[in-house]
Amino acid sequence: MAQEKALLIDIKRCIGCLSCETACKQLHGFGTEPEPTLSDTAFTVVEARGDKFVRKICMHCEDPACASACPVGAISKTALGPVVYDAGKCIGCRYCMLACPYQVPRYQWTKLAPFVKKCDLCSDRIKAGKSTACAEACPVRATVFGNRDDLINEAWNRIRGDKSYVPHIWGVEELGGGSVLFVSDVPFEKLGFKPAPSGNQPMPTLTASALGDSPKVVIMGGTILSALYWVTQRRREVALAEAEEKATIAKIKGKRT
Repeated sequence: MAQEKALLIDIKRCIGCLSCETACKQLHGFGTEPEPTLSDTAFTVVEARGDKFVRKICMHCEDPACASACPVGAISKTALGPVVYDAGKCIGCRYCMLACPYQVPRYQWTKLAPFVKKCDLCSDRIKAGKSTACAEACPVRATVFGNRDDLINEAWNRIRGDKSYVPHIWGVEELGGGSVLFVSDVPFEKLGFKPAPSGNQPMPTLTASALGDSPKVVIMGGTILSALYWVTQRRREVALAEAEEKATIAKIKGKRT
């Protein structure tokens, strides 16, 4: 049986070199210019917090609220750990964005055929037995990839071996836990980590009441979902066809001139 994979991010070791950001952008074919916040072209960013550097990234929750909120199953948690997005199923409702406690999913507002974008923990690389691009690029092992249980053990070894660390691994239990873990030598609350609103309950149990009324409109029946799906896909197809037609016309005009 495949073991769940994870990332261990050591805030004490991070030197703010942005190698993780660059590697992620290169892997996805984005420009390599740093961005200040998560976006549809920045799946991880490094934020300066005083003299420390904190990575923002999808936590790949054990019981992801984004997946629970999605009425068509476009987001799911895989056995290997990544929380992945299926653009072919998405109807553009953006409930995932509302449900995520970490405000991770981003929408391609400027695209003719928009999708939701976020880190997928290098799912294809993991399937191929490789590390994530960000962990592979880190020169100081501030980001480490491996089996989740092994990384929890490594985190505790770092904490026990160096008394400057806070005796806590963020991400093991918070909001039900996830596949991204943090250790730090500065109290997490001073680095922008917010305490869970109600202990360590998985977010779906906390967001159910807030999101409950809205999805009812969508999940009243398969007919409504099918119609929404068809309309969304059709709009995307039309938008892409129009964009291709404009590009072709522009090329023809360019050759004539």
